[in-house]
Amino acid sequence: MPAKVGAVKVIYMTSSSIFNIGDVYSMSPQSTAKTYAGGGSFNTGNGIRINLKNSNTYVNDSDKIDQNIT
Repeated sequence: MPAKVGAVKVIYMTSSSIFNIGDVYSMSPQSTAKTYAGGGSFNTGNGIRINLKNSNTYVNDSDKIDQNIT
């Protein structure tokens, strides 16, 4: 179904971004990333106190490939 869109201002896009206005059948990324993070990672805010003592992140990825890009 067609859509009417007003003014759009794009300030910044990375090289792996997808930008779409209107109808779309399929969108697929052109890059992938894998992130390993231990306890206490990705915390945001003011006044956060984290005490993990000894924290280790063990990773065993036997297949090595998660998403193929062709």
